[in-house]
Amino acid sequence: MEKKNVIIIGAAGRDFHNFNTYYRGNEAYNVVAFTAAQIPDIDGRKYPAELAGDLYPEGIPIYAQEELPRLIKDLKVDDCVFSYSDVPYQHLMNVSAIVNAAGANFILLGSKDTMIKSTKPVISVGAVRTGCGKSQTSRKVIEHLMKKGLKVVAIRHPMPYGDLAAQKVQRFAEIDDLKKHKCTIEEMEEYEPHVVRGNVIYAGVDYEAIVREAENDPDGCDVVLWDGGNNDFSFYKPDLMITVVDPHRPGHELNYYPGEVTLRQADAVVINKMDSAAPEDIQTVRENIEKVNPKATVIDGASPIKVDDPSVIKGKKVLVVEDGPTLTHGEMKIGAGTVAAQKFGAAELVDPRPFTVGKLSETFEIYPNIGTLLPAMGYGEQQLKDLETTINNTDCDAVVIGTPIDLNRVINIKKPNTRVYYDLQEIGYPDLEGVLDDFVKKHNL
Repeated sequence: MEKKNVIIIGAAGRDFHNFNTYYRGNEAYNVVAFTAAQIPDIDGRKYPAELAGDLYPEGIPIYAQEELPRLIKDLKVDDCVFSYSDVPYQHLMNVSAIVNAAGANFILLGSKDTMIKSTKPVISVGAVRTGCGKSQTSRKVIEHLMKKGLKVVAIRHPMPYGDLAAQKVQRFAEIDDLKKHKCTIEEMEEYEPHVVRGNVIYAGVDYEAIVREAENDPDGCDVVLWDGGNNDFSFYKPDLMITVVDPHRPGHELNYYPGEVTLRQADAVVINKMDSAAPEDIQTVRENIEKVNPKATVIDGASPIKVDDPSVIKGKKVLVVEDGPTLTHGEMKIGAGTVAAQKFGAAELVDPRPFTVGKLSETFEIYPNIGTLLPAMGYGEQQLKDLETTINNTDCDAVVIGTPIDLNRVINIKKPNTRVYYDLQEIGYPDLEGVLDDFVKKHNL
């Protein structure tokens, strides 16, 4: 039987996982290329032979997604597998139209063929969009379990933008590990909050190898927590699935891929940010949960903020720096930094666009609707330098840092600045503790 030629359409995450779980070692297919979107500067590289397996001794080339029609024709491609997340259904089907018009099949792989079974009980935390508050929900879950004396090892959705072979399996147990693994700002934003709370987190490229190491972590492991990224569904078969929804973006839970998948799979749904959302938007989200997953336990939640020094904000013209992906493909118009600026009496939010340089100027061209916020983009050294220069160029009195990490540790901010912190706060009952009590009893932990 003749092998089918395959292109995996991705963004350095789900695409590699789909290859590893379904195509690597599968004699029925020949993966001729990956394509790359969403993340800058990942095309033009290769998925290395060390990770690709015996069938691919030369590795697999990575091209820009814009080249899809040509690649389908030149490489005689039969199947194109869409493998990245946090995209509107309109975009998803636009890509399908491009693929079908070029003559190939458009494929979406599901849970059965891509979820890995762990030897430990697994809790999966996902979300319907980037920026819903999934990471703070993961942290709250870990805190509840640690109070019960359980060892929790977190595994984060991939963000491998560097040396893929070197990033096969990464373990983060202390702040110095962030430097050791040459983490980008985007990676630090996810790993650092776990590490400073005293729990180990893994990430990388090969998620079968990762979970096997996590199960046997030297510090112990009673429960694996999947800390999902974007709005992707879990790489591991969950024993408890928690999905976070965002009433600041009502309706998105039914209109983005694969966010709706995570909502339909959920055992429990957390409605976050209720303290700063409109009542009618909260009601829309409630109705949509009921429509597609009436059996799920619904937990109400808020995302209260704390600020190191409110006096830096009050009466000042401030530049607000927010989490990068949340503003870009997450399309958020308001983040923790914005809420803090409003709450603590900023005189004005300064528009950073006249002051951007280099890669950050390109980011605003690609995502023109970001508005008067600055995304903390830091996928590489150049973006970090551009972020530092842009902040210091901006005509403002102070900087409000709404990212989950200490930006002062990685760039030199020459203006007065203060950090914003936010955690999940459950409202009433049911709550996460009750859901987790049931999980602990069920698995005899």
